[in-house]
Amino acid sequence: MNIFVARLNFKTRSEELEAAFAKFGQVTSAKIVKDRDTGRSKGFGFVEMPNDAEAQQAIATLNETELDGRTIVVKPANPKAPVEGGQG
Repeated sequence: MNIFVARLNFKTRSEELEAAFAKFGQVTSAKIVKDRDTGRSKGFGFVEMPNDAEAQQAIATLNETELDGRTIVVKPANPKAPVEGGQG
């Protein structure tokens, strides 16, 4: 399951995000989204967990809790919308 994590502290690193979710089960990836130009965190990220039950438990437990001094929002990620259009 892909999990969306918002309101992250700008200093939180991917390793810290992964560690918070690893308490609930296996984490296959944890990525903080960064600004392309500055390399600075945008304050949100994504965590992938292969076991849906563990992912749901992590979401229920971690949503609206504190991580690195900020109250985070944790919810299932929306699937990416297909890219429409193309060359035109």
